[in-house]
Amino acid sequence: MRYLPFGSTGAIVSELGFGGIPIIRLTTGDAVRVLKRAYDKGITFFDTANSYESSEEKFGMALSGVREKIFIATKSKNRNGKGVTEHIDLSLKRMKTDYVDLFQFHQVVQEKDWQEIIAPGGALEAALEAQRKGKVRFIGITSHGIPMAMKAISTGKFVSIQFPFNFIETGAAESLLPLAQKMGIAFIAMKPFAGGAISDASLAFKFLRSYPYILPIPGYDSVESVDQVTSFYGSPNDVSEEDRRAMESIADTMGKEFCRRCEYCQPCPHGVSITLGMTYPLLASRMSPQVACGYVTKALETLPQCVECGACLPKCPYNLPIPDMLKKHYALFREHRRLYSNG
Repeated sequence: MRYLPFGSTGAIVSELGFGGIPIIRLTTGDAVRVLKRAYDKGITFFDTANSYESSEEKFGMALSGVREKIFIATKSKNRNGKGVTEHIDLSLKRMKTDYVDLFQFHQVVQEKDWQEIIAPGGALEAALEAQRKGKVRFIGITSHGIPMAMKAISTGKFVSIQFPFNFIETGAAESLLPLAQKMGIAFIAMKPFAGGAISDASLAFKFLRSYPYILPIPGYDSVESVDQVTSFYGSPNDVSEEDRRAMESIADTMGKEFCRRCEYCQPCPHGVSITLGMTYPLLASRMSPQVACGYVTKALETLPQCVECGACLPKCPYNLPIPDMLKKHYALFREHRRLYSNG
């Protein structure tokens, strides 16, 4: 395991990180074992979020004893100052720490979100105040849309950008990643397995390791998965022509019905939560159906409002059959709710 500068912050972190979603579905004991195994294998960068249910608490239980040796990142979807202040304090309590190394504004894609964050009394002001008080060391942002991500980091207000990057979603390599490198901004690669769409871990990391300045944060749901992924970092990264052809084949196949969460299709004139509807199967795979169907119930209950007007179709840069996919995903959601919900 190598240890690299985290952008221009002066902090040094492991070249491989830990994403906090899959441990949601683990028992506390199993989650603690997985987190400790990651630390023992040399991982020092741990990423979670206020909205990841029990994830922050599990971080606290497993990692509080090595707090000064690790780098903890969390995030909040709240856009107003009061909400962000409350979220930061709650995160500190859950993780049994006095500070977080990196606080991120979570899933900023729409212009409306951005304007709320930077408005007087908004989320950015609250995060800066928390930074002045020593509760937050650095401030970053996460996004699924390249235009917004580039706009945000161009302001110079953030030390990091967290963005989807894998051999299916390669768009960041063309513009966002070069800009981040030029500005000395850390690039955190979320969804290295494309949210569960990529099953070949070796192939996934052959692609990611071809970009030495990114920090991938895969999620782990077992000690064995930690051992597997960390083992990739103990040898040279040899990518063959056969590997490249396999990546292209998977990307071509998956791309026909793979939502990149860019949100260009939104807002829907009929109030449908398109993005969560489009990505529900992968969310259920990562979190577990039982957790996911409760996590997104309010959003998924808007899917029957789709009247197949087609307003979203020309907006999708990937030509996805959005109404048809929403129907299939709503049927899956209903089945999960029948099996796992009391409601």
